[in-house]
Amino acid sequence: MLLMMCSCAGKEKNVSEKQDEPLREFTALNEVVDGRKDIYLITKVIDSNYWNVLVEGARSAGDAFGCNVYFSGTNNEMDWENQLKLLDQAVSLGADAIILAPDDSIELASKIEEIYSSGIPVILVDTIANTDSFDICYMTDNLEAGNKAAKEMIEKLSDMGFSEDEELTVGILVGSGTSQTINERLAGFYQYWTDNAPDSWIIIKDIQNCNGDMELGADLTASLLKEHKDLHGLFATNNGPTKVIANTVAEKGCNDVVVVGFDYSDEISKLISSPDYHASTILQRQYYMSYQGVETALEILDGNQTSIKFEDTGVIVVNHDNLTDPEVQALIEVN
Repeated sequence: MLLMMCSCAGKEKNVSEKQDEPLREFTALNEVVDGRKDIYLITKVIDSNYWNVLVEGARSAGDAFGCNVYFSGTNNEMDWENQLKLLDQAVSLGADAIILAPDDSIELASKIEEIYSSGIPVILVDTIANTDSFDICYMTDNLEAGNKAAKEMIEKLSDMGFSEDEELTVGILVGSGTSQTINERLAGFYQYWTDNAPDSWIIIKDIQNCNGDMELGADLTASLLKEHKDLHGLFATNNGPTKVIANTVAEKGCNDVVVVGFDYSDEISKLISSPDYHASTILQRQYYMSYQGVETALEILDGNQTSIKFEDTGVIVVNHDNLTDPEVQALIEVN
């Protein structure tokens, strides 16, 4: 399975292109007051539905707990090189603590260790890194989230009337081949699917990888729909690919395809709210990730160490049937 995940189909974005992308300067999220602690937040993608919510959580926490919060991030979730530069820049600017959503769990590990060893608290959000040298990580239990995505796919295919003996295929689109978060979601999806899906319901062997390129993702999705006439399910592992799949399915009027993705956007919202389509999304609590991250960073700076390394912030499966539930609506409001 791991070999299959690491050999996702799709064009690799040129490394030099990523290195040529301009570095985003840090900007203050709230009023800067002299004498307060300076917290630096570094996200994966700037100007994205999912990450904008996470940024807002940090902004709110800064106001609530009385600290200065600065923010930057990269243009592409594969751009770990620029995250390295941003980490160095945060340190040079005098960061009291850093909150990071790693673009690459392996490539950034040594830099995280270096900063943590220097005495600067490091809080990870959304994605864990391949090291123990951080204070705490607030994120989704992605293996469990992948389980829930597969369970939802099976249930929705059954609800559409597909029998256990009927042959059908399911395609997968990922946003990165090196993200630990995505690979854990894939592992969870395959785990539940293998144990519970009918033998005649097959996941297409080649996992499509758009590497953060949404135009490529649209092309890959269109090719899946064209090449597999028995395709009745599409699974997207994160926000960008979910938007791409939802938009492509809507444009082509594929109301016989179940869409299961992650996070909340205009594209997936339109499919979920429409009675003509079969769509669901796994909604995360990224607002809480950064809000709690700021609060915990301040507690550590006050001398209170964390007793755990990982906190699962939980998910909710959102579909047409539960869209108006109060708990779902409350979470959608901050997304």
